[in-house]
Amino acid sequence: MLWFESDELGIICVFFTIAMIFGSFTWLLLIAGPWYYTHLKKKYPRGFLHHYLYFLGLTRLSNYPNFFEEVFYE
Repeated sequence: MLWFESDELGIICVFFTIAMIFGSFTWLLLIAGPWYYTHLKKKYPRGFLHHYLYFLGLTRLSNYPNFFEEVFYE
């Protein structure tokens, strides 16, 4: 019955909220946004979104060295 995964439903809810607030052409994002996310999800390996958000500076990766670390000792 449910053909979307939980992360895709989260994206749909975010775009639905944006469409409810702004209206007009943003309703097209309700279809285009999740479609684009699903396309990226199939194209890249698992966990790409967390790494992408890290490179944008929106999240932190725990238990990993800094991105600019040149020498790493375990």
